[in-house]
Amino acid sequence: MKKLSVILTLVLFAASGFASDRTNEIGRLKAASTVLDEIMAAPDKGIPEEIIGSAKCIAVVPSMLKGGLVVGGAYGKGVASCRTEKGWSAPAFFSVEGGSFGLQIGGQAVDLVMIIMNDSGMRNLLASKFKLGADASVAAGPVGRHAEGMTDWKMRAQVLTYSRARGAFAGLTLNGAVIRQHKDDTRAFYGRMVPFRTLLMGELPPPMPTDAEPWIATLSKYAPVTAAPAAPAAAEQTEVKPVATEAPKQ
Repeated sequence: MKKLSVILTLVLFAASGFASDRTNEIGRLKAASTVLDEIMAAPDKGIPEEIIGSAKCIAVVPSMLKGGLVVGGAYGKGVASCRTEKGWSAPAFFSVEGGSFGLQIGGQAVDLVMIIMNDSGMRNLLASKFKLGADASVAAGPVGRHAEGMTDWKMRAQVLTYSRARGAFAGLTLNGAVIRQHKDDTRAFYGRMVPFRTLLMGELPPPMPTDAEPWIATLSKYAPVTAAPAAPAAAEQTEVKPVATEAPKQ
């Protein structure tokens, strides 16, 4: 009886721990949505519409902790989704650590936004582990309502990075940071391990968890995914009968 009681206690403890972990991931999704909403609501200080509107993938790390002065490391956990033919993919949980940062003030937390701009950057993200600046080129993203007339941001980098700290929002120089799938957070949210590629390619079997819907709705608001135009229906072919003509009189 005593052994059974101990086993039940351990089971209940594990279940409560799982629920707590999942609550953390739900909170991270909400925080990431709030970061995007607040950044895009700032007049003339958000991510240009042309950039976020053409993003292949979007990743947000709420409250990433930075250490050191001028140059230093960092650690944070975030969430990412990619465009698919059906819309934005299910959220994929990841961690980012290490790297060097431009314009860094030691000890503060920042909100980090990464915009993956092309297929090469997306392939690196799908690998579930890559290093910014080595596996994928990275640059500080331009800020403003529109990116027209700015530098060739489409060609410069696979990943554009932004940070927000103490209300200030700007492009962030971020090199050497390693991004990898956070397997424990993935298990906590989905109840099982789901590969990064499966999530980001939109291959998660339906239904998508309802707790992910606010995050997906936020992405769709600023970067709507338009459905591919339907193929035109084949025109009905009608038999064209030759018009009888009267033979000329001899």
